[in-house]
Amino acid sequence: MNITILTSFLAVTLIAALIAFFATRKQQLRTPISYYLGNRSLGFWMIGSSLFLTNMSANQFIGENEFVYTTNMSVMAWGMSSILAMLIVAELLMPVYLRIGAVTTPDFLAKRFDTQTQRIVSVIFLLSYFINLIPSVLYGCAVAINGIFHVDQWFGLSYFLTIRILVVIVGVVGCLYTVLGGLRAITITDVVQGIGMLIGGIFIVWYGLRFLGDGSVLQGVEKLTGEHRDHLNAIGKPKDVLPFGTLFTGMLLINIYYWGMEQYIVQEALASRNLAESQKGISLACVGKLIAPLLLNVPGLIAVHLYPDIANTATVFPKLVSDILPPVVIGLVAAVVFGGALSTFNAGLNSSGTLFAMNLYKPWLERKGKVADEKKLVKSGRLFQVSLTAIAILFSPYIMFYEGGFYNYLQKVSSFFSVPVFTIMVVGLLTKKVPPIAAKIGVFFFVTAYTLTQFVIDTGLHYLHILAILFIVTTIIMLLVGRFRPMESPFSLQAHAAVDLKPWKNRHWYFVVLVILMIGMFVLFSPHGIAE
Repeated sequence: MNITILTSFLAVTLIAALIAFFATRKQQLRTPISYYLGNRSLGFWMIGSSLFLTNMSANQFIGENEFVYTTNMSVMAWGMSSILAMLIVAELLMPVYLRIGAVTTPDFLAKRFDTQTQRIVSVIFLLSYFINLIPSVLYGCAVAINGIFHVDQWFGLSYFLTIRILVVIVGVVGCLYTVLGGLRAITITDVVQGIGMLIGGIFIVWYGLRFLGDGSVLQGVEKLTGEHRDHLNAIGKPKDVLPFGTLFTGMLLINIYYWGMEQYIVQEALASRNLAESQKGISLACVGKLIAPLLLNVPGLIAVHLYPDIANTATVFPKLVSDILPPVVIGLVAAVVFGGALSTFNAGLNSSGTLFAMNLYKPWLERKGKVADEKKLVKSGRLFQVSLTAIAILFSPYIMFYEGGFYNYLQKVSSFFSVPVFTIMVVGLLTKKVPPIAAKIGVFFFVTAYTLTQFVIDTGLHYLHILAILFIVTTIIMLLVGRFRPMESPFSLQAHAAVDLKPWKNRHWYFVVLVILMIGMFVLFSPHGIAE
């Protein structure tokens, strides 16, 4: 193990931790708002950096570069189309959440339908964290760290045992960070890691192209764009793993859900000091998504030329980093990957504690006639976070045995939880008389039907198209229930805002520019651009 790489990795990681410590050492974490929402004090730099870093976990580094290596650039569609989804969230959903003073996204469902619907959705969120988010983050980070540091070779361990040990280390460090620091410590670290990620991405592309061009970056660009052109195409064909048409069906639904309803993502924006800062922060995260291919996709393209045949394609990104970068920069990139994993892991843990304490434990105490004091709510959330970490540590190494690739695992499993919640949220937002029973029927029907189409009935359709069809059918079912069993009095959204709701004045100009740049990225990586 190269001592320079290790020193660089530890230095960058320690700097980020120390900055977070000194910035938050005087804060009190005795109330749910201070622990889970950072006292609603986050500015747009913190919100944007945290949203971007929370999304840019080791899962993305490993999964997207593997996809590009084995298929093409069509996986870029997830990130690029999310820009449109984020702008929709900033304009339409954040004003609603902040107007009702929401702590969790299911809080809206409690007001729109009933507390039982809120609890059902909270359980769905927590199941998603148990089964998908937390284990996959731990696994992805372990794969990346082992690929960069070659821990298995250094200590003579089996690959599975190495991944298990690294999963334990990452899980314990991340859990301690969340339990002791709360949301504000997480977001401050994300700002530092975001700067490191931008620097690391530039270094990877620069050194990768220079390595590919035998010392010349320009020759590297010519080789990258002149050979293996099929990998440069981001416009997936109908029979590809990710057809371009899915951008307008299930992918759009999942992205709006992810950026506007997924608790561990939205919680960063809910902690803003006002609506304008929230909208600015989301726009800043959109800028991050425009440059994300430097880390998530271009390394996979370079690897296509350098490694014609890799047995374990999940190691594409760490192998490239280990082979082309100077030791000091390798340590920086390893710290960025580690920080990205911790960011997502910490956000997931923080949100799971919020959902459990506020939406499950607190109502349970109140039904028992007990006082749900703030100290008890914070303690219960912390205990739940520790339990979730322990379960995820046990489960996550076995993800390596899933057939179909790591990234495919992430998206397919998350669909069981995302679009059902999205459907009832949309119906709740757009209607006033659809009753609570419709939301429960909608969730049950959607999950059952999607399970049948994935494991019992072969429809021949892409799973993202199936999600869109089920969204439409479920919506119709809920509207029919509302037609024949409407609520006695129409729903009216009551304001309980804890922050200023004045929107960002110039947001629409920035939104238009971001959409144009998003379209430009698709044109660049298409048969009309460099993939001609």
